[in-house]
Amino acid sequence: MIQTVQGVINGKTIELVVDPGFQPGQTIEVQLKEAPAKPRVWGEGIMRSAGAFAGTEEDDRILAQIEWERKHGAERPPLEPLE
Repeated sequence: MIQTVQGVINGKTIELVVDPGFQPGQTIEVQLKEAPAKPRVWGEGIMRSAGAFAGTEEDDRILAQIEWERKHGAERPPLEPLE
């Protein structure tokens, strides 16, 4: 019987995603090839990183400083760290 089954390799161990149906201890022959990459969906990367700058006062302060520098074309003194 020949079948194609995908798995994940970790060193010398391969974990198959499905049970191949062979008996424990049965000798088998294995041929390896790299599985094709999953197709990427446009915008998927930005969706995974959404919220990276959300919710902390420090992030808000950093973004406010960047905005000020863009408007005024100069650096203002660095912000004092939050305690």
